[in-house]
Amino acid sequence: MSDNDHVSEPFPRSLRADLLTVRPNPMPPMAWPRALRWLPHVLVVLGAAALSATGDDDDARVLAAAHAAAIVVALRRPALAWWLSLGFVVGIAASHPPTPDNQLWAWLVHASVIFLLTLRVRPASAAVAAGVSALVAVALKLAGCPVGSWQLVLGAVASFAVALLLGAVGRGRREDRARLTAQIAATAQERARRTVLEERTRIARELHDVVAHHMSVISIKAEAAPYRVQDPPAELVAEFAAIRAGAVQGLNELRHLLGVLRSDASGDGPATAPQPSLAQLDALLANVRAAGLTVTARVDGTPRPLSPGVELSAYRIVQEALSNVLRHAPGAAAEVGIAYRGAALRLRVANGPAARTARPSPGSGHGVTGMRERAAMLGGELAAGRTPDGGYEISAVLPAPATEEDTSP
Repeated sequence: MSDNDHVSEPFPRSLRADLLTVRPNPMPPMAWPRALRWLPHVLVVLGAAALSATGDDDDARVLAAAHAAAIVVALRRPALAWWLSLGFVVGIAASHPPTPDNQLWAWLVHASVIFLLTLRVRPASAAVAAGVSALVAVALKLAGCPVGSWQLVLGAVASFAVALLLGAVGRGRREDRARLTAQIAATAQERARRTVLEERTRIARELHDVVAHHMSVISIKAEAAPYRVQDPPAELVAEFAAIRAGAVQGLNELRHLLGVLRSDASGDGPATAPQPSLAQLDALLANVRAAGLTVTARVDGTPRPLSPGVELSAYRIVQEALSNVLRHAPGAAAEVGIAYRGAALRLRVANGPAARTARPSPGSGHGVTGMRERAAMLGGELAAGRTPDGGYEISAVLPAPATEEDTSP
């Protein structure tokens, strides 16, 4: 049973759940370093083997070995091991006169079991177990059992207290580490979610500009079309009026739903600024070259008009990829590849290893997430990863079906 399973239980019930049980409660391995994660278990087994060798005759050695086995049992079932060890303490005291070795090591074995128990159960339950053990030790001495001198018995009680303290500290550190790990994971997940939402907001704002432009063009053309024909039929005039009304209504709804995204001060420039496309690729390359990046570009296939969304996303992906090279691989050379392939546009931005150590870049680390989100929203794919030479490569495939201009004679 884990700690979280009975955090809110009343104390008597939780005490029974912690101490009156034989269910497994394995001791977890070390979280770090991973190469030594099982070292505590190995040390416990070796310690039990050393303690099992005490005693100066065969009977005493058998009794010591059986008692030391409780330490190994405590690695998986600490409550059961505590009861077994407590029974062995009483049995050793009642055996044929115990040797001084058994008188000493019996208390050390029991203190070890209390320590392993404290690592797995709540502090209140562990304190009860240590208190019961101390009462048993004092009771055995008062009953005249040969458990050693009063100094040895009081030393055993002190060892129980030390085991309880060390176990509680170890348990507390493990719980703090688990909470910190969970908090870090939650923070990283929330940051990634927020990055996706922010990138979606930015994409929606940019696509809003593109769609709003084309809806406005449709509205204007539908309004002007009847005047381009002399004496147009009434049906045609009504049809164009319906087209214009639909375009205006759609434009109003689009502005109502997405126009609020224009109000955030994201620093992307004026709201009326035209959205970039691959036509501005040369200007983008000139800007990064001016910033110190050595970059070459290659275009395969015949360039053709693409939908505004694809043009915008392709430009943003190349822009973000080159920005990442400037931030994370200073001094590296970059290559930009654009290929027009059938109904797809392929992008590739690759760079070699950094020539010098990159400076810390606050707020970075989510550029690939944004690029992947852009590709996914268009139904495309994006892959990013290290290259064998120590560089980095980003490749994307965006759906780019032929437009009317491509198919027109």
